[in-house]
Amino acid sequence: MIDPSARISATAIIALDAEIGPNVIVGDHSSVGSGTQVMANAIIGPWTTVGSNNTIHYGAIVGHDPQDFGYHGEESYLEVGNGNIIREYATIHRGNRAGTKTVVGNENFLMIQSHVAHNCILGNNIIVAGGSLLAGHVEVADRAIISGNCVVHQFCRIGGFAMMRGLSRTSRDVPPFCIMDETHTVKTLNLVGLRRNGFDHKRVRAIKNAFSVLFRSGLNMPNAVAKVEAELEVTDDVRHLLDFIKSSKRGVCFGKGQAVGDFD
Repeated sequence: MIDPSARISATAIIALDAEIGPNVIVGDHSSVGSGTQVMANAIIGPWTTVGSNNTIHYGAIVGHDPQDFGYHGEESYLEVGNGNIIREYATIHRGNRAGTKTVVGNENFLMIQSHVAHNCILGNNIIVAGGSLLAGHVEVADRAIISGNCVVHQFCRIGGFAMMRGLSRTSRDVPPFCIMDETHTVKTLNLVGLRRNGFDHKRVRAIKNAFSVLFRSGLNMPNAVAKVEAELEVTDDVRHLLDFIKSSKRGVCFGKGQAVGDFD
């Protein structure tokens, strides 16, 4: 159903069972998939693909131009998967250069006035709470939680099952499984999140042992990683954590009082 007041580009494709509300705008070369509801006054920008069974609330802006002085109207993209909830006045921007794209996966929850900038890549089952800002090229892995009014610097990565506490900010990568607070400071493991997602005692214990060395031993990060690899059981989860740390280009968040030292 398409409300008569909606403005739909002649080149847009709307699924027969999608719902397009009053005063919605759908731009050129965009598509809205089956079962998706777009509420009043929302905007779907050009070159934007919205999958199935999404709910886009009042006034959300999905697929607008990137906020980048280097962008001059080139064809760039936004891809939104299936089953996402995008609440009031949230904004998601397209890629900042010709042929590039921003990607939002499946079953994510973007709350009011959250912002996903150009070229971000979001996985699945992520929560971005109200007022949080993801700068350009940020990558967020599955089941991460970004609490209210957090700020993430461009090119940072947020690891899977990680949680940023409200009002925190980071210009470094947030490791998987961890809770980050204040300014890129790792506080503890996200134990509640791990258990809710089916991690059993054995898996949690292995991660916890590695975490203690990485963020509580006082060693700088290269030495802490070496100690974990030499002395502890390196399960698949621990290997994922170590690989994330070693592949960081911005450096990872550190434990309180930890000596700062990054991989080259």
